[in-house]
Amino acid sequence: MTKTEISKPRMIIAWVIAGLLAALYLWSAAGKLFIHPEQMPALESWRIIIAIGEITSALLFLFPRTNLYGTLLLSSYMGGAIIIHMTYGMSIMMPTVVLLLVWLVGFLRNPQLLKR
Repeated sequence: MTKTEISKPRMIIAWVIAGLLAALYLWSAAGKLFIHPEQMPALESWRIIIAIGEITSALLFLFPRTNLYGTLLLSSYMGGAIIIHMTYGMSIMMPTVVLLLVWLVGFLRNPQLLKR
């Protein structure tokens, strides 16, 4: 196995987690766009932009050629989510776990990140 080659079990785990995370972000974006827009009155003017950002980031994260960009964008997005949760006194457990999973997939797919 060469330096850039990733083992099959590692790649399968990365794909499964990435698929679940992409589904989570796409579901969240759909909620912002279609399901319950009235639940975000404070962000009403930003709701569509946030949803488009989620969709774009999730798709970049899912595909191997662009997963580093998606990892960066989703990390930034989740950092913002953690700040919003802290501002409103909500638990930061869920966004923190999702952020850690994003990083896990990033490192599973790109082992060279740990060597820098």
